[in-house]
Amino acid sequence: MNTLPYRGRLAPSPTGYLHIGHARTFWIAQERAIAAGGILVLRNDDIDAMRAKMDFAEAMIEDMHWLGLRWQEGPDCGGPFGPYSQSQRGSFYLAALQQLQASGWIYPCRCTRKDVLRALQAPHAGDEEPVYPGTCRPASAPPIANGQPGAAAEAKVNWRFRVPDGEPIEFVDGCVGPQRFVAGKDFGDFVVWRQDGVPAYQLSVVVDDAAMRITEVVRGADLLLSTARQLLLYRALRYSPPRFYHCPLVKDESGVRLAKRHDALSMRTLRQQGVSPEEVREKMILPTTP
Repeated sequence: MNTLPYRGRLAPSPTGYLHIGHARTFWIAQERAIAAGGILVLRNDDIDAMRAKMDFAEAMIEDMHWLGLRWQEGPDCGGPFGPYSQSQRGSFYLAALQQLQASGWIYPCRCTRKDVLRALQAPHAGDEEPVYPGTCRPASAPPIANGQPGAAAEAKVNWRFRVPDGEPIEFVDGCVGPQRFVAGKDFGDFVVWRQDGVPAYQLSVVVDDAAMRITEVVRGADLLLSTARQLLLYRALRYSPPRFYHCPLVKDESGVRLAKRHDALSMRTLRQQGVSPEEVREKMILPTTP
């Protein structure tokens, strides 16, 4: 159990306008930080250079302030654990990659770009990759790296984490209770680094949450399975994992999980329509202090 002073985080990606599903999760994160007398960190998860846009980054900060969200550390206000934009944290990810390679946790994978493209973004319910069939998995752990800086990244291959087949990964979520997933059955070997030199979502968030000393991760329930993967990375990298609190998802009128394509429910659109922050918070039926 993590006993450090409470540190929570908001970690939006500037790949579109934030919708009320984001707003609900972020508000819950803020309420939990306030209730614990802790710190709330804003991190700009802009690692996807193809989709991240400066306009969206500026809009997300404006919209979050408009809603009433306040943070004590972030790209707009600084702090002791910066930089707070993932696009500026490449050295942290490379160091973690080399540590995983040296300890034999990862292996090179030459599967097609299509096979690994989704590794950059956070997966969602219904969008999980199938269990990896082991096409490139070696019979034994790969040899230890030669220790040269950047060796793993310069190999021009994808790097995939070898999961311990058959091992149950268990944790108690602060919102939905006990969770149990079996490695090799519920999820397979997953990509941590792409051949274009970009760390995958699973690695980047673990590295950043550890470096920024986050003690509780508040996010949507569609990322429960990702938590199992990330707990394996925490262990492999010898980081102390945070607690987790996975919020119920906000859905549209047809019961579909909100995505950034739901422009009518984006905070930016609601603002332009004259909706007040109070009305948005009421629409989300937000809890006060969890």
